[in-house]
Amino acid sequence: MSSCVKLSYRCWIPLLFFLDVLGKMEPPTSSRLNSRKRRKDGSGPNGATELDGVPPKMSRRSLGLREPAPFSDEVEIDYSKPYIRVTYEEAMRGTPLDRPVRVYADGIFDLFHSGHARALMQAKNLFPNTYLIVGVCSDELTHNFKGFTVMNENERYDAVQHCRYVDEVVRNAPWTLTPEFLAEHRIDFVAHDDIPYSSAGSDDVYKHIKEAGMFAPTQRTEGISTSDIITRIVRDYDVYARRNLQRGYTAKELNVSFINEKKYHLQERVDKVKKRVKDVEEKSKEFVQKVEEKSIDLIQKWEEKSREFIGNFLEMFGPEGALKHMLKEGKGRMLQAISPKQSPSSSPTHDRSPSPSFRWPFSTKTPPSSPANRSRNESAVTYDISEDEED
Repeated sequence: MSSCVKLSYRCWIPLLFFLDVLGKMEPPTSSRLNSRKRRKDGSGPNGATELDGVPPKMSRRSLGLREPAPFSDEVEIDYSKPYIRVTYEEAMRGTPLDRPVRVYADGIFDLFHSGHARALMQAKNLFPNTYLIVGVCSDELTHNFKGFTVMNENERYDAVQHCRYVDEVVRNAPWTLTPEFLAEHRIDFVAHDDIPYSSAGSDDVYKHIKEAGMFAPTQRTEGISTSDIITRIVRDYDVYARRNLQRGYTAKELNVSFINEKKYHLQERVDKVKKRVKDVEEKSKEFVQKVEEKSIDLIQKWEEKSREFIGNFLEMFGPEGALKHMLKEGKGRMLQAISPKQSPSSSPTHDRSPSPSFRWPFSTKTPPSSPANRSRNESAVTYDISEDEED
């Protein structure tokens, strides 16, 4: 019976899972690492660039860890087995499940941000089977060689512990790596960006690691760093001081003088007034815009109605309008009504009595007439007089 059959059921599960993950993993290449580099201009969310492309969709399963990474002094190491460092070629081909490639990455990790997380992610994905050990320097070493930190060492330890890519955390990590430290933690490779790190009287603290062939370069995330974050806070100090005063922090806690405290409160009131004025201006602009829109609609409707009214008016009272036809028709009917009917030519003629002529009231005289009609009117007058005599 082979050695694989002798493995217990508990050993088969991680072995099958590792083979499944190993089949899906691709060895990191230089182009892949370069695509991870974040640029200040034109970068997408989480530092993604156009070269990254669309990330492939993953199956729905939990990839997160339930517990933080342990400290190195809490992990048992089997010193009975000899420490034999694997070569880069062996690490790239893949190592057995019980012999992962032990990669070490160190740093300060103050104000832990996405740049730190991306560097650790690259270190974790250097080889198919990687065990990532992260060293965090203490406050004493950091203050001596680099400067004052915002977070103390315990806070920085805790932040690194909760990064998903970290398997083990080394507290009080050395500033310069010694052969004894590398042998104690059985480190195969050291991961860091390739930029020379000058400190502690050396042009590059990783020079001897590079010469030993144990250096594995990662890409630095541009546009984000602890120094950049501190620069933002210092540059906008008044804004953040006012922010914390609003949140209930006292001037003493913020190390703000009495005069500055009153100044910040006054600035806050002025900003509120400015905000109100700005809101009123925006509302007034919206109101004016609505009035203009309504006035334009009213003008357009009025123009339409006026055109319709003018058209109807011309149709009724124009030269060829309906009113003229109505007047003509009415005039014709009136003339037809008042004009006498002519008797037929075959009927016998009867002597008609002349119709009485019109006389002016309270006067026996007839209205003045033209000379042409004077002869005609004389007979009418004679007729009127004779008719009066008969009466």
